[in-house]
Amino acid sequence: MINPWDAFAQEKLKKIFTEKKTVIDIGGGLRVDGSKNNRLDPKNKWLEPYIAKVDYKVLDKVADYKPDIVGDIHTLPFADNSIDAFICVAVLEHVEEPQQAVKEMYRALKPGGYCYIYVPFLYYYHPMEGYYKDFYRFTRDGVKYLTRDFKSVEMQNVRGALSTLANLFPLFSKKTKMFDWLDALIGKVKTKQTSGYIIFCVK
Repeated sequence: MINPWDAFAQEKLKKIFTEKKTVIDIGGGLRVDGSKNNRLDPKNKWLEPYIAKVDYKVLDKVADYKPDIVGDIHTLPFADNSIDAFICVAVLEHVEEPQQAVKEMYRALKPGGYCYIYVPFLYYYHPMEGYYKDFYRFTRDGVKYLTRDFKSVEMQNVRGALSTLANLFPLFSKKTKMFDWLDALIGKVKTKQTSGYIIFCVK
């Protein structure tokens, strides 16, 4: 059975790729194309046929991994109200000014445009030497403030309380299915003590 956060992610990503035509993946967080990224994520392979039908581009601040567009999230190289959808997965914790970054996505989105964001909360330190640093973590209140200008905002926590705790330790990191089951058993799936949040915003 699929967990609530993966179900939410699939629902919202499918919505983006079936309802919008121009999709910018800031940082390439979907990791669906190894030629434009530092690695592939097999979990997102199901997106390939959807991506093939839209104008999907990866934007990154450096050219190291051959993104389609080299640009800074703090000053996006797009006109106002010009982009159908942004995807911003595990990026905002690595940028110096996340509020400015969200304002830039909002500015460049068309009215009715979609913004799909993932940010961590209770999550381990994860910079990439020589590429990006690790600055911030985001509570539910912080997410609400960051996205306050959007017309609608939906939030889904990623992992329950026990699974989140287990994920902080190297021995259990990324191997939390047993703890997901325990969270479901004791009613700790819907919790504010979570690894992070998937956020779906509409301008």
